[in-house]
Amino acid sequence: MSDAIPLTPRENSSLKGHEAAETVLLDAAQSGRLAHAWILAGPRGIGKATLAYRFARYLLAGGDAQGGGLFGDAPVSMAMDEDDPVFRRVASGGHSDLFTVERTPNPSTKNLRTEIVVEDVRHATEFLRLTPGEGAWRVVIVDAADEMNRAAANAILKMLEEPPPATVFLLVSHAPGRLLPTIRSRCRMLPLQPLARDVVMELLAAHQPELEEHERAMLAGLAGGSVGEAVALSEAGGLALYREMVKLLGNITALNIEAVHALGDRLARAGNGPAFETFTRMLSDWLSKLVRSTASGLQLEEIVPGEAEAAAQFGGAARLAQNLAVWEKVSRLLAQADSANLDRKQVVVSAFLSLQAAVKP
Repeated sequence: MSDAIPLTPRENSSLKGHEAAETVLLDAAQSGRLAHAWILAGPRGIGKATLAYRFARYLLAGGDAQGGGLFGDAPVSMAMDEDDPVFRRVASGGHSDLFTVERTPNPSTKNLRTEIVVEDVRHATEFLRLTPGEGAWRVVIVDAADEMNRAAANAILKMLEEPPPATVFLLVSHAPGRLLPTIRSRCRMLPLQPLARDVVMELLAAHQPELEEHERAMLAGLAGGSVGEAVALSEAGGLALYREMVKLLGNITALNIEAVHALGDRLARAGNGPAFETFTRMLSDWLSKLVRSTASGLQLEEIVPGEAEAAAQFGGAARLAQNLAVWEKVSRLLAQADSANLDRKQVVVSAFLSLQAAVKP
């Protein structure tokens, strides 16, 4: 494999920023009282699935055996060489004791489903009827558990209520509060924190070495501790879009409506869905940052030049209630764009007009 970060968690041998969570899993495995089900919780793109596959490899290679098994006494890491046979079989999806529940293509349309359906979970049930084929453990990874529909969630719940022996369930969750309470009650929760900015920059340098350092710094600032989000922003042209957004916000009182319409036209074009989603997320996040800075009385932290001046137009602490109201209004509009099939251009124009109205005397 190359030195660049692999595109899928099952191929990724590197884990950054989650040493504490790794230690929790190591200690649990070595204790002889390993919980049969775990929820690895945290924001998207921070390495939860990477940790799940890392732990799966560790168990499948016998790392929990007395005295540390293949890993020696008192292991401090679950790292495994990429040439190890277990690593290679997990990376290729060919390990007989590992099963991943994830979204699958719809047989009719051949497109990837938007949710995990009960048929996907039933395949896991068939897998669990077998005894471990290569070692002491079987591992089921659900990635991501938030994507299960109700029927699939109830099917997983039944497995958690009557867990097969020598089986560990690892549920990757971006929003554990959305899971069934009965699922949460039968799992041990392991929260993972957003990555530090320097860690995101380090990972970006490995994954996209063509980026300049200042570009990595801006992407890390926008990504909120998620290297996955930073990569997605980079690939969707997020930096240029963010600069354009800040330029428009910087003169919101005399809004350049022609530029807003041009932006809306571009984002509304067929095939430009990812750019539109990136824009709506960045605008909502910027307004959230505005509200926090207003509430704290601190100057808004700049990612690109001009943000502080843009924020100043929305007033200080005396305008907190009004800023909160406009954030909620615009964020609700942006969130409804796809669910209500709203016209994208009109959403963009309406969002900026609402912001302009909020700063007028």
